[in-house]
Amino acid sequence: MLIFDKAPFPQCHASTVVETAAGQFLAAWFGGKAEKAKDVQIWASRFDGTAWSAPEVVGTEPGQPTWNPVLFRAPSGTLKLWYKAGPDPVNWTGFVRASDDHGKTWTKPELLPAGFFGPVRAKPIALADGTILAGTSVEAYRVWTPFVDRSTDDGVTWTRSNAFPGKAGHNQIQPALFVGRQGRVVALMRSRLLGKVCRSTSADGGKTFTPAEPIDVANPSSGIDAVMLPGGVAWMIYNPTPFLRTPLSLAKSADDGLTWQHVYDLETEAGEFSYPALILTKAGLLAMTYTWRRTHIKFERFDPATGKLV
Repeated sequence: MLIFDKAPFPQCHASTVVETAAGQFLAAWFGGKAEKAKDVQIWASRFDGTAWSAPEVVGTEPGQPTWNPVLFRAPSGTLKLWYKAGPDPVNWTGFVRASDDHGKTWTKPELLPAGFFGPVRAKPIALADGTILAGTSVEAYRVWTPFVDRSTDDGVTWTRSNAFPGKAGHNQIQPALFVGRQGRVVALMRSRLLGKVCRSTSADGGKTFTPAEPIDVANPSSGIDAVMLPGGVAWMIYNPTPFLRTPLSLAKSADDGLTWQHVYDLETEAGEFSYPALILTKAGLLAMTYTWRRTHIKFERFDPATGKLV
């Protein structure tokens, strides 16, 4: 379903979603005249189990576009909203807000230290000990570099992993994280030049990662998200072609993301269907939001047991 019918903005992109209560959700995205336009703000909508609320602004920076919101319920129970502001990814500043009422009200925006953004696009993950891992990256001139930021105090302060780009020219960004079957942290990334998904792993709780390597999964340097289900099967949402942001598909992996089996196409028509967010719900469903032709954000739920949309 489309989250809104008539939007108060011409374009929107880069959505995020969190389950606030069983069967209820909060989604956010950036919207304005166009990506990079100075009127672009962070918008949000709530789903009460029946319908989505009208979009409302939850992040703005006068005179600057905002980017890539990320929603996440921290181990403490506090709902976090991270987003970026600035003319382009090279000059981003990170912001964070918090909510204790499922996103109905928010604290004032707080600035993150220079160079730290929280999760740069895909949701973070929480380890068993409460450590938060946030996939992040730097998009400098000619060089894209992935990192993972690590917080042991519920997202108040962060330390950074090693940089783990692959061989020269791979240029990865926006790690999507999940915990594998043996406790190893897996990062999946888009690559500017390869036309494939890249993968890296950490055996020390996200402190250090292996150099990123391409896997046999096509991707047009577009956003990826992934989640691990109980039982050890990971699911990924992605664009499975080297050039276009269509189709948008779901795949699953039983070997911690080394190989993937295509399962379902969410969109197959011409146009852009991209930058997805993927979570596991309390009911065991996969819930996802994604960009629909840059004019809308779409929400779907998928039952991994039946292989069908709900």
